[in-house]
Amino acid sequence: MIPKEWLAKIRAIELRTIRLVEDLMAGQYHSVFKGRGMDFDEVREYQPGDEVRRIDWNVTARTGVPHIKKYVEEREMTVMLLIDASASGGTGSVSQSKRELAAELAAVIAFSAVRNNDKVGLLLFTDGAEKHVLPGKGRKHVLRLISEVLSYEPASRGTNLTSALQHINRALSRRAVIFLISDFMDENFERALKVTGRHHDLIAVPIVDASELSLPDVGWITFEDAETGEVMEIDTGDPRSRAEFERAAQERMERLRRTLRQSGLDTIEVQTDRPYIQSLMSFFENRYRRLNPV
Repeated sequence: MIPKEWLAKIRAIELRTIRLVEDLMAGQYHSVFKGRGMDFDEVREYQPGDEVRRIDWNVTARTGVPHIKKYVEEREMTVMLLIDASASGGTGSVSQSKRELAAELAAVIAFSAVRNNDKVGLLLFTDGAEKHVLPGKGRKHVLRLISEVLSYEPASRGTNLTSALQHINRALSRRAVIFLISDFMDENFERALKVTGRHHDLIAVPIVDASELSLPDVGWITFEDAETGEVMEIDTGDPRSRAEFERAAQERMERLRRTLRQSGLDTIEVQTDRPYIQSLMSFFENRYRRLNPV
């Protein structure tokens, strides 16, 4: 049962994302995510131009007429949403927090998937796997996933990306499409990205809040690390302090981008104070061009 206090927010997300899926992403999702292979469909008579290697010799011998096996793309896939539920997800300097943005992105992906008859599952993680929802289909299932992302109260505050990826590797027996949605406030997860990326179609979705990139000039302010509880004071009235903060933030982002590139992953970088649609469309366009070179 979805908590009453979240119904209006979930409904608003559903309305926004369904319109986006129908208007802008109808063909994009299908065009860049391939099925697992080819399923046998039927046997039909051979026609000029058919591949000889597809001739069904048993049927041909029985009927005296050449027949071939016809196959269709096996479309159904499993899509997993790995979403960071650590305490830093509550950060938000504008109209939505990182957790709320993660929920909206998850809704777009999930509605696109079920529209294409794919299954969607969820793993909420902190410094361990906390909430695992098995893959399913349909509107009610997607609404449940959105509700879990928004309302789940995690047991821990920290982040361990390696632990989450290892958990999903054990849980999935077949290749899946995995969206890793996180602020990536963690260290030493490079090997885990590469291991998961070899077995699954892993897509990284870094979420950033504007307050993590630059500081306003408002004098002395106190920061508390949401995950560790560490407290730090900064004089934002000092231009050097603001410049140092921005430099450190940019260096962190560049390290993350470099890590994701070296891991061979596609990425969808989003920010809480900017529309995410352009990042999504760029991802689909770039991926389509790579999969369908001229």
